[in-house]
Amino acid sequence: MKIADDIERRRARFVPCRLTAGTQHLPASERDCLSILAEAGEVVNRIFRKQAWASHETVTPKVARLDGPLADAARDYYRIMAGPWDRLDEFEPFLGQTPRPPGAGFYPEDLTVEEFEAYLETHPGDRKALTGLYTLVERRGGGLVPVPYSEAFRPELQELSRALSTASNLTENVSLRRFLERRAEGFGQDDYYESDLAWMDLDSPVEIVVGPYEAYEDTLFGYKAAFELFLCVAQPEDSAALERFKAELPWMEDHLPIPDPFKNASRGTDSPIRVVDVLLTAGDARAGVQTLAFNLPNDERVREAKGSKKVLLKNIMHAKYDRILQPVAERVLPAQEVKRLDFDAYFHHILLHELSHGLGPGRIRVNGRETEVRLELKEHYSALEEAKADAVGMHNLYLLAERGLVPGKVIDGLPWTYTAGLFRAARFGLREAHGLAVVLQANYLEEAGALTVTPEGRFRPVPERFRDAARRLSAEILTLEARGVYDDAALFLARYGTAGPAFQRGLASLRDLPVDVDPVYASVEE
Repeated sequence: MKIADDIERRRARFVPCRLTAGTQHLPASERDCLSILAEAGEVVNRIFRKQAWASHETVTPKVARLDGPLADAARDYYRIMAGPWDRLDEFEPFLGQTPRPPGAGFYPEDLTVEEFEAYLETHPGDRKALTGLYTLVERRGGGLVPVPYSEAFRPELQELSRALSTASNLTENVSLRRFLERRAEGFGQDDYYESDLAWMDLDSPVEIVVGPYEAYEDTLFGYKAAFELFLCVAQPEDSAALERFKAELPWMEDHLPIPDPFKNASRGTDSPIRVVDVLLTAGDARAGVQTLAFNLPNDERVREAKGSKKVLLKNIMHAKYDRILQPVAERVLPAQEVKRLDFDAYFHHILLHELSHGLGPGRIRVNGRETEVRLELKEHYSALEEAKADAVGMHNLYLLAERGLVPGKVIDGLPWTYTAGLFRAARFGLREAHGLAVVLQANYLEEAGALTVTPEGRFRPVPERFRDAARRLSAEILTLEARGVYDDAALFLARYGTAGPAFQRGLASLRDLPVDVDPVYASVEE
């Protein structure tokens, strides 16, 4: 297990950051509930590590026994990356030389796209189970067999169910109790529909997400959901201030820059917006780069019935703005324009990004078939969906500002904050979904004349062109999603998905800056 020579430089890209979230105002029952739920975090970590790499359990003890001058940095980076591959460098190995399986731990490591597609063609009855969100794929008897998560992770899920059941008996909040009970049942059935509905109705000072959600870890197809946990304390005053945007979702859908047949009027609009401080993350939510917000659930049935919930992680936002975005802006924006960076613009764009995930095509028809965008665009979906949410979020901010629903200060600072944000996210890895999405946007904005490069190599936004560029980019991606043509999505990413020389130089100028925070969750420790 050779350690990369530059492991200490890699480890320094994540700056330890102590995060707090006040729990003193909570009733004793809710604090006791939080303690039990925090313990569930390690169970979620165990499940996710298996999903990330089938050999995790056998290799991790060897990592613990590493010695030498680089061992401490290697062990710590292994913890941050949830494995021996660098998530910031296209999964390049920093321990050993084994390439990462594109299908992570979800599929046989030697399975190819061609073999899987050919098998589905000859076994159409197995397609739904083999491509399902909640199954592993194994080789058995010369064929491919779906293994439900409830079977593959039975001991861990039983432990997780017990923890949630115990916590449900402690809480005095009826909506939290209902969610925890139904989610505990769902683990044994691989069915999260009822508990997702209950989560949408959650009205509790404790905000928790626990279960299999995002499919970014599956870089082979993007079919399989990884386990994660967010344990948070609600900030009701901030949440109430943002609720005004919830009523605007039908209006935003109606004003998407695409033909009416491509719009999605069937999605529900009961979309809560919550601002929280994070107490703990685990599993997929803890590996590598930390998210600023999330928009869940991903189940189109739930979105059609109730919409989706947008959760903004305020203590993480502040940490990243101060420790990451501000230093990045000082390197990539013209020196005299760094002062245009604005926290409110940053905060509002994150909010509109999450809202915009719930807009546009979801269920679509392709050649007469009822299907979903993610199933048709496969591994290209995640990057395009992230770029869509960014572009549509910016498009919507301009529209809402016109109606007086967004402060003018936000629009004034948006182009500069957005531009610095592109470089912040690109450092997560240029082929990772979020990194690829921002390279796509940077290239498109530059081609549209909304972004220019100064003789000094700094990136200057052209504010009078930003709005139109955001509208046109939104239209292109939304149309790709509505049509669901895989080859068209591939061509679009091929055209815009490679960082140009100026962008590469801009990234190189940030080499000595931290890329992200490494949270130390003080409230849980205390």
